[in-house]
Amino acid sequence: MIDKVKVKIVNKSPNALPAYSTEQSAGMDLRAWLKEPVTLKPMERTLIPTGVYIELPPGYECQIRPRSGLALKRGLTVLNSPGTIDADYRGEVCVILANLSNEEQTIENGERVCQMVVARHSTVVWQQVEELGDTERGAGGFGHTGTK
Repeated sequence: MIDKVKVKIVNKSPNALPAYSTEQSAGMDLRAWLKEPVTLKPMERTLIPTGVYIELPPGYECQIRPRSGLALKRGLTVLNSPGTIDADYRGEVCVILANLSNEEQTIENGERVCQMVVARHSTVVWQQVEELGDTERGAGGFGHTGTK
């Protein structure tokens, strides 16, 4: 059974609401709301408005992630990926897009620029201790298991 979470949304743009492309998609495509096209030079970044404002229930976050097609075909990515929208944020959802390609890339109004994933999260209460329990892995990290 798929969990359905009610999220309040205000859409000040003329674009469609964020939507899932398929029945089992995790992310919803979010569109740029631009008065005129924005051109990014190679290695340039900019903040793209969407005209969308959301109210998440407590215990949820919204992650802003790159679209794989934009990354592969045009070198466009979400710079702080994943960006996090907290449940108490009420401002416009904006996207930091970066052009990692060697060519200028133009973003048009209404273009799908990222994915939004709504996810449940936990709030931790720290339990400060003097040492941690042992595991087989221990402190091994950053490639400690090899490359092949």
